[in-house]
Amino acid sequence: MSEREALNERQMKMIETSETDYSDLRALFINCTLKRSPAVSNTQGLMDLSIEIMRRNGVEVSNVRAIDHEIATGVWPDMTEHGWDVDEWPALFERVMAADILVLGMPIWLGEKSSVCSQIIERLYGNSHLLNDAGQYAYYGRVGGCLVTGNEDGIKHCALEVLYALQHLGYTIPPQADAGWIGEAGPGPSYLDEDSGGPANDFTNRNTTFMTWNLLHLARMLKDAGGIPAHGNQRSEWEAGCRFDFPNPEHR
Repeated sequence: MSEREALNERQMKMIETSETDYSDLRALFINCTLKRSPAVSNTQGLMDLSIEIMRRNGVEVSNVRAIDHEIATGVWPDMTEHGWDVDEWPALFERVMAADILVLGMPIWLGEKSSVCSQIIERLYGNSHLLNDAGQYAYYGRVGGCLVTGNEDGIKHCALEVLYALQHLGYTIPPQADAGWIGEAGPGPSYLDEDSGGPANDFTNRNTTFMTWNLLHLARMLKDAGGIPAHGNQRSEWEAGCRFDFPNPEHR
């Protein structure tokens, strides 16, 4: 399922009654499933709900299934400079930087986020030294969230790791920035399986909807404000000797 066919009545009402223009925003959803296309991804099924809400608000949405790309392992911007023959991350990173909103979707394995999700976070970290025009870390002014699916406990554990990592790199995290669905403990139906109850689950629909709108609201606020204020957080100024509220021995 590449797109969600319909939203429920409450979700549609939220869209229809919104008076805010989000049409200049861009969002990137990275699906960290372990399944290559065209295999059905239950994580994608949940992501499609958030994607559809954004698209109906005029947001330009891009969707990537990471495992379909040759993304090298490592923490350098381009791993072909460090022994790898192929690395598609530099091209994908351009899409990351073009997005105001980044959402990472992942399945749970052994209570943890997928290995692909860890790899994406490591590659994001590899570019975290870059600076924007204001001398801040390049991810400043962008917002992040995550969506989790699985057949075992671990939604909150995965979310706390992912959201911590994103904010540490410079992303701004809104309230209620995560959502997920898990079936019964142990082997059982997955989110998109017939009679799983996943797509109709009110708790998951509510949290995913709230997450999506909070990402939109915060991205709108940051875009209108020109990003995070550039004082006290500029690496370029710090390395030039500025110590902000600390006495600066170079300029006594």
